Amino acid sequence: MAEKETLVVSSKVKNYIKSNGDLKCSAKVIDVLSDKIREMCDAAIEKAKNDKRKTVQEKDF
Repeated sequence: MAEKETLVVSSKVKNYIKSNGDLKCSAKVIDVLSDKIREMCDAAIEKAKNDKRKTVQEKDF
């Protein structure tokens, strides 16, 4: 199985978690977030297609 592309900026996520919770961030968190973003984007893409649009808009999320 091909490795999936990371869709989030790891350093930004890790800094956010450190700054807001004083916690460390597991490397697996980045993979899970990328998967969640893929799911959200796929749903938004379908909504835009169902509305016969060629642009995904904020309302699709």
